[in-house]
Amino acid sequence: MGVAMALSERGRARTVPNPNVGCVIVASGTVVGRGWTQAGGRPHAEAMALAQAGDLARGATAYVTLEPCAHESPRGPNCTDALIAAGIARVVVALTDPDPRTNGQGIARLRAAGIAVEAGLMAAEATRAMVGWLMQLQQGRPFVTLKLATSLDGCVARADGESKWITGDTARSHGHLERARSNMILVGRGTFEADLPRLDVRLPGLESRSPARALLSKGAAPEGWLGLTSPEQISDLAHVHYLMVEGGAQTAGAFLKAGLVDRLMLYRAPIVIGAGKACLADIGLGALAEAHGQWRRVDARPLGKDSLEVYERA
Repeated sequence: MGVAMALSERGRARTVPNPNVGCVIVASGTVVGRGWTQAGGRPHAEAMALAQAGDLARGATAYVTLEPCAHESPRGPNCTDALIAAGIARVVVALTDPDPRTNGQGIARLRAAGIAVEAGLMAAEATRAMVGWLMQLQQGRPFVTLKLATSLDGCVARADGESKWITGDTARSHGHLERARSNMILVGRGTFEADLPRLDVRLPGLESRSPARALLSKGAAPEGWLGLTSPEQISDLAHVHYLMVEGGAQTAGAFLKAGLVDRLMLYRAPIVIGAGKACLADIGLGALAEAHGQWRRVDARPLGKDSLEVYERA
């Protein structure tokens, strides 16, 4: 299942409107088929793995990060029927599909066909791997990551606005990798006018993964950008599973104040700026006690001379 989970990450931010699912088919202790949901949502992970396995799928075990779909779709066959037709003997599922069109029906149909089914293996990891799709399905908005690159004292620039570069090459490359794992990047009007950011992915081989660009502003958005006038408007972004907010302080503060940040990525450089520009504006905190218990750290690592800490909502 861990391999299936890793495969599912290849489709992150590319499978809209479908979830990024991974599948591994094992026969006699050997992997005979691997698959992950392809760009645009088709083919599904199971279809890709079954095509690779061919006749070796008969009597084999399929490990799938999400319950196989059971509903009819004009875009292609459902995976439950495909697994049954291929002669799969056992299916191990990480997460039961919360989509009401399937929601247990896939597992029930597999069992009715005499296939052994186990569910719940690495369910928490599967939830994290597909969190953008789940957020859209259950809350009607993208999963939002707020990225901040700061000095040790929380500044994003000198007082005169100089900000290139606070972090080093390794940290910036990691940030570009995160862009490649997002559907859309958003900045505020101040950042747009001060930096004229490209917001693309500048990593060899991943240039095509550059996400769409959005601008939070009361004014008109430039050509090629989507304009939003408030953080709450992300509920209109049905085609976006993963949204990254990159700046500036007012925009970051507005998203935090609205309770619309799900993950914090804090890149920190080993420098002290002093009287510089703070990374955040007011977030509406009424008392210090309200700040505690809101976040839990899920990752921490060095990135060259810099460091990265990742927090998720508690």
